[in-house]
Amino acid sequence: MPSNEQRREAAKRKLERQLERRADRARKRKQLTIAGSVLGVVLVVAAGTIVFALTSGDDNATDASAAESVSASPQSPGVMPAGRSEPLPDKVSCTYTPDSQPPAKQVNPPRTDEIDTTLKEVSVSMQTTQGNIGLTLDNADSPCTVNNFLSLASQNYFDNTPCHRLVTSEGLKVLQCGDPTGAGTGGPGYGFANEFPTDQYDPSDQALQVPVTYPRGTIAMANTGQPGTNGSQFFLVYADSQLPPQYTAFGTIDETGLATIEKVAAAGDDGSMQAGGGKPNLPIDITSVRMD
Repeated sequence: MPSNEQRREAAKRKLERQLERRADRARKRKQLTIAGSVLGVVLVVAAGTIVFALTSGDDNATDASAAESVSASPQSPGVMPAGRSEPLPDKVSCTYTPDSQPPAKQVNPPRTDEIDTTLKEVSVSMQTTQGNIGLTLDNADSPCTVNNFLSLASQNYFDNTPCHRLVTSEGLKVLQCGDPTGAGTGGPGYGFANEFPTDQYDPSDQALQVPVTYPRGTIAMANTGQPGTNGSQFFLVYADSQLPPQYTAFGTIDETGLATIEKVAAAGDDGSMQAGGGKPNLPIDITSVRMD
């Protein structure tokens, strides 16, 4: 029968083993926390690189606060929302705020009140020097963006303007248009907020920094990476592309239009732009944009 001394020694050894196991679990938790933090930083940095790759205006624009965001909405990181969680009201108001830059071409801002969302889609023909590009604009999901695009088109803002930038990188294949100056810095003299898919996330959600797939055939707005900087520049996605969900998607491109863009993309670009891509080697100018 063990003596009291032996029982005390056994209890001491048992306690030491328990303390060792607890310390080991604490070390593993710390390692996992550090690994998770590193992964989060990698994702944020990678997303930031892609944001930088598709800006309009100031190529140096960044959003430092984005790296400090915390997940706060139900959207899955890396997955484009399938659609709005709830439909918009039948009528919405839009805000177009004057910016500090003079317009690249003189236009009036769009109307702001009683924007009808019951018309789900709007068909548009964009004639270019390389062929027609048919667009179906998604008025139900991004009505303020569509309202702006149609307003600019009705004032001939896009007529006789170049598509100034082509990107053919792996994971990012787009043709960017909508700047009458052709330099990538021009806009209409005002800006407005993002719509779908950005507005499906809480503004503090870190998932906003994680790339999602913008499918082939998407038309979306370019911006400077700062809030409220949509203007007139847009990009046409001719192959599935990875971007954070911070670019308003507002329509789709028909197959004839995609064939036109693919023809331009096949000729490559001159690599002249610091942010990626360059002027298309096969020049393409918009000659007109009209509702069908």
